[in-house]
Amino acid sequence: MAKRTIVSMPGDGIGKVVLPEAVRVLDAAGFEAEFVHADIGWEFWVSEGNPLPERTIDLLAEHKIGLFGAITSKPKDKAAEELAPELRGKGFVYFSPIVGLRQRFNLDVSIRPCRSFKGNPLNFIRRRADGGFEEPPVDAVIFRQNTEGLYGGVEWTNPPDDVYAALNTHPKFKSFADTPREDLAVSTRIFTRNACRRIGRAAFEYAKKFGYKSVTICEKPNVIRETSGMLTAEVKRVGADYPGIDVWETNIDAQMMWLTKNPEDYGVIVAGNMFGDIVSDGFAGLVGGLGFACSANIGDELAVFEPTHGSAPKYERLDPPIVNPIAMILSACMMLDHLGETDRAERIRRCVAAVIEEGKVRAYDMLKLKGGPDVIAKGAATTAQMTDAIIEKL
Repeated sequence: MAKRTIVSMPGDGIGKVVLPEAVRVLDAAGFEAEFVHADIGWEFWVSEGNPLPERTIDLLAEHKIGLFGAITSKPKDKAAEELAPELRGKGFVYFSPIVGLRQRFNLDVSIRPCRSFKGNPLNFIRRRADGGFEEPPVDAVIFRQNTEGLYGGVEWTNPPDDVYAALNTHPKFKSFADTPREDLAVSTRIFTRNACRRIGRAAFEYAKKFGYKSVTICEKPNVIRETSGMLTAEVKRVGADYPGIDVWETNIDAQMMWLTKNPEDYGVIVAGNMFGDIVSDGFAGLVGGLGFACSANIGDELAVFEPTHGSAPKYERLDPPIVNPIAMILSACMMLDHLGETDRAERIRRCVAAVIEEGKVRAYDMLKLKGGPDVIAKGAATTAQMTDAIIEKL
């Protein structure tokens, strides 16, 4: 069998640190693939005015699978300031390359598992009525609609005439009539029925495949009536095809309270782009934080796998690196699942779990230390040592 080709996109900051560690684990597990480097991120914005070069798009279109590290994103004004002098004033506008990838290839299904590992000192605990403590198991998988909603990018400051005229046709916009147009910023939240059905179907299929007893729709239809209302209605219609799985509904604000009261009650959760982002970070906090948070971006023909943490550039240049590579390694496991290498993926996950439970090797975040060059002297493992411990278990 010919080797698979994986498009490797380290990106910015610690993405350049953790992605090679994940590749080391894949190699140790016997996964045979060719990893082809692709350019993405801040340095290409600064030097080319494009953080997602067309050459990277071409590689992904050809090979269909991407493994991604992290990117640095900055506000519009800061991005403009850092653009190479010869490119300024030429119409270049910064956009998030990972959002661009999702939209370019319609990677509309985002899967974000948040599962606790036994022995992780960062796991959520709660007080019992008798004064003791308990550590409820967390196994929530968030299905986030990935291409629409507030992240769709349809927005304006000082909206143009036709947009302003359209906004004025809505009776609720009258309360903004006295605001000078240059003082208005407008972002849209666009949902489509087809995308709502697709994310709903993906969530229920996952719940059926892996034995989850419920799918929770997490939105805000009592206030955001049209968009949240559409997603809720369409996911409920999909749920009618899965009679053995309960359909629950929660509002995003209440969900953020309940996830710290009874997180073990939740299995698969489905939400729009913004609320899915929020609730997945909330559940990630219960299982150790973003050092353990992996994700997949799935389309019809292409998939990209990434940790959900940021680029943390202040840690990139530490020598030796100290960041926790587990989220990146678990993202690589999701890639293996997608490729049908489920046994290999589960083997790696068991080894990660064994290292965490054993507790002999822990990254600085697992020791609840503030990141810095001094953490190694305080007993923290380096990034490479964490990976070495997992490879030793393999």
